[in-house]
Amino acid sequence: MRLLHAGVDTSVIALWLGHEQADTTQIYLHADLTLKEQAIARTAPLAITPGRYRPPDKTIAFLEAL
Repeated sequence: MRLLHAGVDTSVIALWLGHEQADTTQIYLHADLTLKEQAIARTAPLAITPGRYRPPDKTIAFLEAL
């Protein structure tokens, strides 16, 4: 994980670990929550305040009437 955080390419890490394929090293990417959080932060729209979706009253009334 430290190598990933340091920016070392996954193909280099795969060679060091003796993995037959670089795809095997992708398992480490799935295990690291910090990398996931960073990726999500880069894709979040800048103009939207994070929060929970609140449907309009009209929608709630329709659903309750079902």
